[in-house]
Amino acid sequence: MKKVLLLIPLLLLLLTPTKSFAQNILPTPKEEYFKARVVSVIREGERDNQGYKSYFQTLKVWAEDGPQKGKFVTVENGAEAQITKDQFVNSGQEIIVDKVTTLNNNVSYSVYDTYRLTNIFIFLIIFCLAVILIAGLKGVGSLLGMTVSFGIILLYIVPSILKGNDPLTTTLIGATIIILLTTYLAHGISWKTSIALISTLISIFLTASLAILAVNFTNISGIGNEDAFALQVGTTSLINLKGLFLSGIIIATLGALNDITTTQSMTILELKKADPKLNFVALFTKGFSVGKEHLASLVNTLILAYVGSAFAVFIFFVLNPAKVPYWLVLNSEIVSDEVVKIIAGSIGLLLSIPIVTFLASLIFSRRKA
Repeated sequence: MKKVLLLIPLLLLLLTPTKSFAQNILPTPKEEYFKARVVSVIREGERDNQGYKSYFQTLKVWAEDGPQKGKFVTVENGAEAQITKDQFVNSGQEIIVDKVTTLNNNVSYSVYDTYRLTNIFIFLIIFCLAVILIAGLKGVGSLLGMTVSFGIILLYIVPSILKGNDPLTTTLIGATIIILLTTYLAHGISWKTSIALISTLISIFLTASLAILAVNFTNISGIGNEDAFALQVGTTSLINLKGLFLSGIIIATLGALNDITTTQSMTILELKKADPKLNFVALFTKGFSVGKEHLASLVNTLILAYVGSAFAVFIFFVLNPAKVPYWLVLNSEIVSDEVVKIIAGSIGLLLSIPIVTFLASLIFSRRKA
């Protein structure tokens, strides 16, 4: 991998146009995209593509925008790329068409993708309505918190990382702001909310410390997938990929940490309300017992979430098309990345239980219910 990284600057130097040979570089074909609706399927079927079964369709579509707006166009689905039957489109379906104009002014149209934004917005509205109907004003607060989280990630964390700032430091600052705003928006200003917030912040920094130790101990470079590797080319080559990997662990764990600290803080408060005579030791013992049950299911949830996000990696591991030794596959960074994410995130959750239980028991035992 290190040899590959050393070759990247050389390749960039060789591929960078200069005045001496710039006129010999051929321009690329022009591509345009527009939305269209399928009027009819002219023909469809399957054909042999180098020993593999490949499906295709020829479609008549009505262009809804772009350069061909208001015109009928014949479009190929599966002409260049291999598709499956699940990628067949039907009459009345909205699609995105890729118009390619070659250097000889030859024009071809192909299906780029299914247009699904309208349906996604409908599901988003249903989700928001469900949250508000079930959770009421707290649901409105949680939706505002979700919006704030996305806003901070898109408007602060990502631009700051692209400017060359350290990804981990940037993410920790952004995560702190997210927790401060979203926790109070969703749960209101109270002792239980403040205890959960402080516990979450402590747990975040402990998780970050553990993640740094794990990454250094296992010699992870952060180049565990094609997307990360691609960031090493061009203007994004200044991004610290190891820091970016650590940032991913923080963001992925943040929601679960906030959930467990808020629930645990509320549990201690309810125990105090049920029996105002409970002292610190009794509150901590009973609360910690509840927290362990919550944690057992939450760690499993976190692991399943990580596995689901990297399910293709696990299938590739079982398939093992190159028939290499399994220990070699396990040792690869693409697998090691996921293992370190799971372990670091889970340890962070484990530590959050005694932290929030201790703080909540200490404060509520000294206050009237």
